[in-house]
Amino acid sequence: MSNHFTGLSLGPPLGDQRLDLCDLYAFTAPSDPSRTVIILNANPNADALHPDAVYRINIDNDGDLLTDIAFSWVYSPPAPDGSQTYTLRMATGDDARDPEPAGTEIVTDAAVSFGPHANVIDSGAYTVAAGSRSDAFFFDFDGIKNLFDTSGNRNFTAPHLGDRSPWTGVDSNTTANVFSMAVELPTAALRPNPTLRIWGRCSVRRDGRLVHADRAGHPSVSSFFNTDDTKEEYNAGEPANDRDRWTDQFVHLLGHTGGYSPEEARAALDDHGILPDVLHFDPAKPAFYPNGRTFTEDVIDIRVAFLTKNEAPPTGLSPHTDTLDRFPYLGDPHMT
Repeated sequence: MSNHFTGLSLGPPLGDQRLDLCDLYAFTAPSDPSRTVIILNANPNADALHPDAVYRINIDNDGDLLTDIAFSWVYSPPAPDGSQTYTLRMATGDDARDPEPAGTEIVTDAAVSFGPHANVIDSGAYTVAAGSRSDAFFFDFDGIKNLFDTSGNRNFTAPHLGDRSPWTGVDSNTTANVFSMAVELPTAALRPNPTLRIWGRCSVRRDGRLVHADRAGHPSVSSFFNTDDTKEEYNAGEPANDRDRWTDQFVHLLGHTGGYSPEEARAALDDHGILPDVLHFDPAKPAFYPNGRTFTEDVIDIRVAFLTKNEAPPTGLSPHTDTLDRFPYLGDPHMT
């Protein structure tokens, strides 16, 4: 849930957990180097998703920060027994830039899996699943609260570095589930040139139009670089506008959190490719954040070190061990 806490007062976007994007992953399929896996997680409650929302993976394959390929999931209203179905569409070109779900239906009215086993669907060259899975994201939430004093600040923008490590060594996510949307397809179909730029988007229908509620690119950028004054605008924004709109704010923040000079902050943002807020993935290179993202990178460690100019100690946590080497790669959900 590295993209968690992107709503006001560290809550979910628009006050609705179903609209909360949690993590975005991209990597080469372990058993087939010619295929790419992209996973978008939402809703830390891992229950039904919003029937009036569109959950989307946007892919720019030529570097202009405009969507060239879009995978859009839409969900039925939950049935009385809690079951739900989904339809997945893939759009390209101009259709991919339409916020409405468009393009070819890859899966139609498929069952969401809320039980212990994923409902994996093969549709032509695509493999797809949607439903509750074990959350692979590991983090020390009590340590985060120690570091940022969220009880008073209510944002992750004022670290309190002292002589003692803030970290407790306890992974707060060992039994957490998340709602996961996974797609695997031939890398050639994505036409990387050579790098893909990927971001997640959740939009919800309000008064007949889609309102952008949340987005996810780099892990923990949206939640760590924004305050309540900017979160809703940031969530609704487009990557193509990120550098012009947010560079000055991010530079100011880094001066506050890590003592960066303005010149150092701008160089660091460029070196780490933070803006625009999209996940970069060159499939010809090994997947490991910041080239794509797998389940093993301690992205909180990476982000806090960046914010504090390497003054914060490492978290010391280890990746989860219940992830799979086969689709849908996230482990079976924890059943209560």
